Amino acid sequence: MGCPRRVTEHSRVIAALADVPRVRFLPADVRALAARDAPLPIGHGATNSQPWTVQFMLELLHVPVGASVLDVGSGSGWTTALLARLTGPTGRVRGVEIVPELVAMGRRNLAGFEQPWASIEPARAGVFGLPDDGPFDRILVSADPGEIPVELEQQLAVGGRLVAPASGVMWVIDRDADGWHREPIMGYRFRFVPLV
Repeated sequence: MGCPRRVTEHSRVIAALADVPRVRFLPADVRALAARDAPLPIGHGATNSQPWTVQFMLELLHVPVGASVLDVGSGSGWTTALLARLTGPTGRVRGVEIVPELVAMGRRNLAGFEQPWASIEPARAGVFGLPDDGPFDRILVSADPGEIPVELEQQLAVGGRLVAPASGVMWVIDRDADGWHREPIMGYRFRFVPLV
């Protein structure tokens, strides 16, 4: 029998995935493939991540109700909407995306869900995340920066958690009063588009 916290987190994430269907965040030409457990192209060199990977990352993130969350590389807006479902209306979710066309797509897709506590903002060139809007209780990164940017770690609140891929390895970074604690999740390899 699994750990009760892990079972509860799994159940919350599965419910969010059911409530926020991937198909509504895909371009028309790939919607028929929505059930496929694979990344799907959304244009501009970006992808909508593999559902198993999204589930895995969200379960690692342990998003509490009412949390302030940053979604880096929000793409089509799917993870932003999932995070908003997990935080509930007492939370705040800010997606950030560098590609203007994807910002527009993500905003359109997000508008289809009644989650006014979630938004998507354009990224500023050379700036990781939204440093002026932090600190954040949780940070999800859905692109591979090669190394975890210190700038993102600094946007994490004390007691917060960041989940991000770096060079194909998934990392969990927790911040407490003593600093940052970094743990690689071994046994898996991940491929993401680069974080630019």
